[in-house]
Amino acid sequence: MKTLERWLEWGGTKKDITLLALSAAALVVSLAGRTLLPFDPAWIAVVLCGVPIVLEAVIGLVTAFDIKADVLVSIALIASVATGEIFAAGEVAAIMQLGGLLEDLTVARARAGIERLVHLTPRTARVLRGTEERVVPAEEVQVGDLLRVLPGETVPVDGVITAGETSVNQAVMTGESLPVDKGAGDEVSSGTVNQFGAFEMRATKVGEDSSIQRMIRLVQSADAGKAKIVGLADRWATWVVVIALAAAVISYFVTHEIIRSVTVLVVFCPCALVLATPTAIMAAIGNATKHGFLVREGDALERLAGVRKIAFDKTGTLTYGVPQVAAVMSLLPEVPESALYGYAAGAELRSEHPLGKAIVRCFRQQSQEAPPAVEQFQMLPGRGVSARAAGRQILAGNLELMREQGVDFPQSCGAERYLAEGCTVVYLAVDGRAAGFLALSDTIRSDAAEVIAAIRSAGAAPVLLTGDHDNAAQHIAGQLGLAEVHSSCLPEDKLRYIDASQRQGEQVCMIGDGINDAPALKKAHVGIAMGGVGSDIAVDAADIALVNDDIQELPHLLRLARRMMVTIKCNMTFSMALNFLAIILALRGNLDPVVGALVHNAGSVFVIINSALLLKWRKKKR
Repeated sequence: MKTLERWLEWGGTKKDITLLALSAAALVVSLAGRTLLPFDPAWIAVVLCGVPIVLEAVIGLVTAFDIKADVLVSIALIASVATGEIFAAGEVAAIMQLGGLLEDLTVARARAGIERLVHLTPRTARVLRGTEERVVPAEEVQVGDLLRVLPGETVPVDGVITAGETSVNQAVMTGESLPVDKGAGDEVSSGTVNQFGAFEMRATKVGEDSSIQRMIRLVQSADAGKAKIVGLADRWATWVVVIALAAAVISYFVTHEIIRSVTVLVVFCPCALVLATPTAIMAAIGNATKHGFLVREGDALERLAGVRKIAFDKTGTLTYGVPQVAAVMSLLPEVPESALYGYAAGAELRSEHPLGKAIVRCFRQQSQEAPPAVEQFQMLPGRGVSARAAGRQILAGNLELMREQGVDFPQSCGAERYLAEGCTVVYLAVDGRAAGFLALSDTIRSDAAEVIAAIRSAGAAPVLLTGDHDNAAQHIAGQLGLAEVHSSCLPEDKLRYIDASQRQGEQVCMIGDGINDAPALKKAHVGIAMGGVGSDIAVDAADIALVNDDIQELPHLLRLARRMMVTIKCNMTFSMALNFLAIILALRGNLDPVVGALVHNAGSVFVIINSALLLKWRKKKR
């Protein structure tokens, strides 16, 4: 039995194409009726394409008593040969081979986009040990190793640049078409390509933990066979086998014509029914992949089609999750806002605090001048920083720092407006006097409002679930047109909301990026994680990962899932109707085994082609 299994697994698509070409040529010669062979050439198709079908049926029955389509096809083949209908048997076998080939090609095309990630895995790395540089296999790199990456090379592991400046092509991870400038302190991901300058980096994530390997694991976990509706089709296929056998037996006893019974067996093979769902799911997965989604669970799209609420986390999902300086306000006439901004950037130049880094980053982006040099610097944990820059003594931090240092800020300095909008305020003092403040906020994604409107038009209700306080949540909701808002949510609060909604029959899709979203992603009917900025735990908990964090494609994914279910139902309805119509014609004697084989297998080809249309499907904008 194992020898048979090994033989059946040989060759894949190339084997199928070879066998099909030889069988087709043999059938053409047989149909022409001119041959020098001492036997009907159709036997070649029976042996090359029919024998594997019979062997698979035998293996399934013997090892697992698995009654599927190949059982009925095998019976039809044997019956055709027994009645001398060699051409019909060869035709059935060849068209079955064609149907299998088309399915394989559909699946291969659907998965080609994501499987390219596997080939992007770096093979080697340049490890620096003292003054020596050694080229080693990438899997031998350890966390903390110092590496060198030359122009044109692929970054072997995740890490942080320690020396050098360059531009990195991150298209494989983020979808960005333009290279991104990188320097000391910037993170780089495995699988991305170094474009220009050489740099040195410290490894932070290696092996299975690296970005490219995480994406590959997502690819490998996608399996259309997990969809619940596939199991339904398989159960129907078993009943169809039983019905077909019963119909063939009844046909023989009523008409006493074995040829009609053979025709019934040929036309009632449930191949189209079995192909109806997996081909549609894999084509839809391929479509989703081209739009930046990695589908981890085969039935995720099926479940997404039934979703009526889509819950969004705020930070990193509807917003970029990166603080930006939203406003600079000066309280001293002699200190213009541009100078105050520069003092703040200079004071924060050596700070390790995320807000301090954000101030320096935004200043460099918005100003052509460098931050003033820092002569003295002191970090004040929980308060802020103290520094001397451009000959001025600068304090930057919260109100507690100002009070401790004897700086009196007026109650109506203008900061309260930004606090009400959910901004974070960094107060500034220059030479012991209240000088002003910087307001920092998380920036809403430019396409967030459009996405929310499109989701609503697609028939799903958008909901905001955020841990932010109510002022910030309501400010964001007002800008995006969100009617249902739940603020100050802890992870258990999000869980309770999702559980309560689903108990009321409203299936929820959760979209998030952080560790705190992982429980909700797991609990939701469908979980979608932001694969680029999201945490590993969030991605692992989700059913679908959005690789490039472009939420603009979310409405397309929702519509695609619903279109996939329409395609599946159309495929199944068509295949069942065709089977029953064909059996009626066969019982009446209107079909012989040859024509019956053409009718039956034409149905399988139609189902596969109809499913393949999902690969490029996209709803046209009005």
